[in-house]
Amino acid sequence: MKISLALLVLLLAAACTGSHAMSFRSSSITCCSEKMFHRKKIPEFRIQGYQDTASGCTRRAVLVKLQRGMVCVDPEERWFQKYLRKQKKLNSTST
Repeated sequence: MKISLALLVLLLAAACTGSHAMSFRSSSITCCSEKMFHRKKIPEFRIQGYQDTASGCTRRAVLVKLQRGMVCVDPEERWFQKYLRKQKKLNSTST
């Protein structure tokens, strides 16, 4: 009985963790409409990750993952380009 309860708890924990991890990866099929774009600069420390929207979207965008969800950003925004250059520089020095 204790073993089956422990397995159930582990299974539920894995399901919850998996669904959170999948939510960001599967968001690549999401497109951003004009109304969804975040217009202000996002402080770098708040950005947890980012990815491009799907190539089939009518408007090119980047989904930026924040602690409280996702926002759409124009990838040509000056502040975002600066953030990307900084990230590439950090990644190239760490490897």
